[in-house]
Parts: sequence; structure tokens; C-alpha cells
Amino acid sequence: MIIPTLELEQKLWKQGYRLICGLDEVGRGSFAGPICVGAVVFPNDFQCIEGLADSKLVRPRQRQKLAELIKTSAITWAVSEISVSIINKVGIGKATQMAFRKAVRSLNMRADFVLIDAFYVKHLNRKRQKAVKDGDKICASIAAASIIAKVYRDKLMKKLHKKYPHYGFSRHKGYGTKRHQEAIRKYGLSRLHRTSFDLQKFLQ
Repeated sequence: MIIPTLELEQKLWKQGYRLICGLDEVGRGSFAGPICVGAVVFPNDFQCIEGLADSKLVRPRQRQKLAELIKTSAITWAVSEISVSIINKVGIGKATQMAFRKAVRSLNMRADFVLIDAFYVKHLNRKRQKAVKDGDKICASIAAASIIAKVYRDKLMKKLHKKYPHYGFSRHKGYGTKRHQEAIRKYGLSRLHRTSFDLQKFLQ
């Protein structure tokens, strides 16, 4: 497993940037539920937390422990959420960008520089951000952002499971597993489903 490092953050700290924000989204490809974005700013004396990795590679219980350590270690952190109704109205691409901007704005301090997994954030100064390929695997701040966003969204989907128990959201968190597809065929689409996605094919 690739272990994220502070290499990118250290380069930026040396260049005089103080508050470097890691950003990552969770739930972009899900069939149901909101999209969430985590934002994390670490101090420049931060030592990488043991076990920190891309949220998809960490077991749920370990993710929860890491999320608490990240929050106590960070100078500031935030999680943003964009609802299904907005996703269905504007599409997942625009909704993702909205979630990125909302997360950055939600920080207690204004970030000097933003590191994002794979994307650039529209309407933020292009000179003060960097899209990092495989950022959640190689960059500590982005990996940390993915962890807190994943923990937040998983908890939310478990709550929503109680409202819509037929779909199994507590297990697959809204992603298009075989079981989820079968539930859509059987029960149709709920208010939580993304009608902006081509989910009609599962109703046939």
C-alpha cells in the first residue's frame, strides 16, 4: 500500500505558504445520497499519523479512529455536503465543484493554498491550487480530507437507511452494487436517488 507523505506540503511551506488545505470528495459515483467534501489544514510541524491512507483502503473502525486523530491534529477542518436535490438539478460535475468551494469556505481560517485530488476548483485562484493525480494515495492532507469526508458520509447514509431500509444504504452507502441495483428494480427510485444519473435502466 502506498503511504501518503507531506512532500507536497513541505515544498509549499518552504515557499512561504502557511495554511495548506487538502481537499477530497466522497460519493461522486454513488447512485444515491449527497456528495461530501473534506477539507483539512495541518500545521507545518505535523507528523504523519500512522495508518493514514486513502479512505477506500482503510477499514471502517480504523477510519473512525483516524478521523478523530486528524481533527485533533489539524489547525482547521471542515466537511461540506451537497444534497441530492441540487445534484439532480445541476448535475454531479457542478455539484462537486460547489461542494469543493463550500468546504474551503467552511474552514475557520482562509487557506493560502489548496491541494485537490485530481480536480481543479473553479472560481478559486488557479495559482493557489494544485490538482494532484492519485492525491488521496500520495498526499497526507488530501488523504486526511478523504478520511473525514468518508466517515461523515457513511454515518449519514446509515441514518438515511432507517428512512429507506429496503435499499440497504447502511451496507453499500448508495453505490451501485448488485444488491442496490436489484432493490431499485424491486422498489423503484426513492427521493434519495440521483435522477440525473441514468438509473432508469435498472427499472426495466
